[in-house]
Amino acid sequence: MPDFNLKRRRLLGGTALGIAATQMPFIGNTYANPLQSDGLASMKPLKYVNAGVLNIAYYEAGPAHGPVVLLLHGYPYDIHSYIDVAALLAARGCRVIVPHLRGHGSTTFLDSSTLRTGQQSAVALDIIALMDALQIKRALMAGYDWGARTACIIAALWPERCLGLLSVNGYLIQNIARNALPLPAQAEVGWWYQYYFATERGVAGLTANRKDIARIIWKTNSPTWNFDEATFNRAAASFDNPDYVAIVIHNYRWRLSLAAGDPQYDELEKRLATQPVIAIPSITMDGDADGVVPATDGKSYAAKFSGPRTHRIIKGAGHNLPQEAPHEFSDAVLTLLRTAR
Repeated sequence: MPDFNLKRRRLLGGTALGIAATQMPFIGNTYANPLQSDGLASMKPLKYVNAGVLNIAYYEAGPAHGPVVLLLHGYPYDIHSYIDVAALLAARGCRVIVPHLRGHGSTTFLDSSTLRTGQQSAVALDIIALMDALQIKRALMAGYDWGARTACIIAALWPERCLGLLSVNGYLIQNIARNALPLPAQAEVGWWYQYYFATERGVAGLTANRKDIARIIWKTNSPTWNFDEATFNRAAASFDNPDYVAIVIHNYRWRLSLAAGDPQYDELEKRLATQPVIAIPSITMDGDADGVVPATDGKSYAAKFSGPRTHRIIKGAGHNLPQEAPHEFSDAVLTLLRTAR
């Protein structure tokens, strides 16, 4: 990996980053001075590129020749989960790319006849196509929720494209057969929308009440996160994508074997069904206030990582960990980049 400077940068005009004069020393897993940035007022302007079956909308910040960090969001969230992380990493010399996943924001399908599938392999291939379109050979993959699953898949199947992996909630590659088994009753409560979306009433409900459903999930997933209405509305605007309902519904129905996948992804799904091991350097994280995926010590999926891995539990953070604990998330990214080759 090319050497990259870790100098503090100041945001100019909301879109460009200039280099400041001093470098912040790094000591172990903490900074001698707090990891700082002037922050972002918004994640604009967006860029667009044709990649695979999509025209992908994405935000980019930082130097063009810095190490690339791909930040991948989950459901029901959008790129603004990384509004602080993007600024922090760009300020340390990273080229940060934050794409709207299929069905979100202003990412659109190129062909109206393309099956609106939300299955895991399709979303992962979207990101590989984005890297190819932008001529990015390798990137650090970081994500939570859908984004963590996507990052895990790329790390497992295309390790040569990865500088490292940061995955909130650990190893998340879907095991469809295991998904047929019930969770403990208390755990099932957190997934109420998954079963709601399995019904036609759920489709109608998501169509009519997508923002209200998302607000409830935010509060359940992150019970200690006191987000304000402006923060929620900024993300909720991304749910007006014309394919949002179709992608979300298919994602959850496919997980429960209630909807077929797109046949073009069958071979990839067969590979993922074997639960492939991740060999690249990784950090897994949990928020100890996650309302839907309780924090663990990471040992239950340790066998899924054959490369070096550390596990971190972030105090006070819920499911949307990068937005709730941006400094800790950014710290983990930079730790991985220091060991990348």
